[in-house]
Amino acid sequence: MRYADGGLTPAGRQRRETVRMQAAELFGQKIKPPEVARRLRVSLKSAYEWHRLWREGGVQALASRGPSGSRCRLSPRCLEKLAVYLEEGPAAHGWVEDQVWTAARVATLIGRKFHVSYSVSGATRLMHRLGFSPQVPARRVAERDEQAVTVWKEATWAEVKEHGRPAAATSASRAKPGSPAGRPKAAPGADAAAPRS
Repeated sequence: MRYADGGLTPAGRQRRETVRMQAAELFGQKIKPPEVARRLRVSLKSAYEWHRLWREGGVQALASRGPSGSRCRLSPRCLEKLAVYLEEGPAAHGWVEDQVWTAARVATLIGRKFHVSYSVSGATRLMHRLGFSPQVPARRVAERDEQAVTVWKEATWAEVKEHGRPAAATSASRAKPGSPAGRPKAAPGADAAAPRS
């Protein structure tokens, strides 16, 4: 059986296989799929599918075939080396501007070290498998004036944050006052503010 397990652990795969083997045992006792679904707490669809497979191929048809998805293109030894490279940090491999492992950098590193092409999403999945998470570098404006930012935060932001505008003075539009009661009778749209009968 294959499931889109999304990285199911070997223990999780074993648990699923155990349930399927219990279903095979019940099918052997002439128990119908709806009863099997109820007893094993699985969906009716799964019970019927397992029953079909069991009829066609016996117990072996319900055995696990290992993890789903494409096979990793790096050997276990290469995966160990990649983990060591990631531990060393980006600067050790030529990225000196910051200490961030992005998925794109990891894909490039894999290509350089192992001559295997990985997409950015594939490198992301590989990083998660190794216990790492890709990061996004902080982007700073090249012309940023840190002193001006500090002065603004201390003076201007403190003033804006402290006082603010009073709630009554706000309006959604400059063209219309906040209340129809304040409009002159001869103003355009004054009749629209009057209650309809």
